[in-house]
Amino acid sequence: MLCRCFLEYILHDALCFECYEVNLDMLSKMLSVTAKPCFGECLKHLRYSWPRHRKHNTIIDSTKTKQENLEARQKEIMACGLPKRKHIKDVKQIFLIASGKGGVGKSTTAVNLATALKIIEPKKSIGLLDADIFGPSIPVMMNIYESPLVNQENLMEPLVNYGIKCMSMGFLIDEKSPVVWRGLMVMNALNKLMNHVAWGSLDYLVIDTPPGTGDTHLSLIQSLFITGALLVTTPQKVALEVTRRGANMFKKLNIPIAGIVENMSSITCPKCMTEVPLFGNATLSLAKELDVDILQKIPMHENIAESSDSGKPIVLAAPKSKQAEAYRELAEHVVTFLNKQEINDE
Repeated sequence: MLCRCFLEYILHDALCFECYEVNLDMLSKMLSVTAKPCFGECLKHLRYSWPRHRKHNTIIDSTKTKQENLEARQKEIMACGLPKRKHIKDVKQIFLIASGKGGVGKSTTAVNLATALKIIEPKKSIGLLDADIFGPSIPVMMNIYESPLVNQENLMEPLVNYGIKCMSMGFLIDEKSPVVWRGLMVMNALNKLMNHVAWGSLDYLVIDTPPGTGDTHLSLIQSLFITGALLVTTPQKVALEVTRRGANMFKKLNIPIAGIVENMSSITCPKCMTEVPLFGNATLSLAKELDVDILQKIPMHENIAESSDSGKPIVLAAPKSKQAEAYRELAEHVVTFLNKQEINDE
């Protein structure tokens, strides 16, 4: 059963911010009850407090102009500052897997990278966080369909498969239920997945981020010490354009970029076994522009998709294949990068 504190957190913002579009059927399943709860029943478990947006007490001076009052309000809000970055307890390094657009193989890369890291460094402890609240894919790719337990400290225990500690929104909701939440509720859910999980001691926490450059990325970067980011793209111009935007976001926020993974870079002819590039060499131009390396080119192959759908990453399903070798080489490049970065010893 899902921890009740997670439900309280969601309902708190749903009520405080007057967002009544709460999926009660989903909340019912999350509470493991047979009937849909009404708001009265849910409120029994809710520690209600005033909304955050009512905590500012700017006095409106009728003698001042509207612009002057607005500036005073802005100064009060800005005085609170941005959230302070902090470390997740006992997590030494946090590594983001990002892409400008969806469908480029970012989650596949994240899963195979995490498992490849475990293969090449078996003594290291690896975690995998699915930060895509709306479209979680880690449960399927890691073949985990259970719900996390809650320990005595009211923290969710990550689910483990292939030696990787995993956490995903997909563990907390029915696989057929859409997540139809507003931004604040999504950010609160993300906070729970980051900071209310008993990760234990981790050497690497790999975070599979959603596509784009939205609230999730800003929340991660502003609240956590991120060791670095890996950009995943395909060679098409439309994918590279949004990858450039993502790279610029990381640079503006002072997040080191480990490099680029060019996914679906080529296809092997089944008759002559010749490797044929699919979309040209535009990725190389982008890498030079951004002054980063192309760490790996992953060919398009049906085995990668089939292994992901079956819940066993290609590095484990076919360890001697060229595709598995490519991911292991990628993991070695990432380890080289991480060894040059700061390690959290807290």
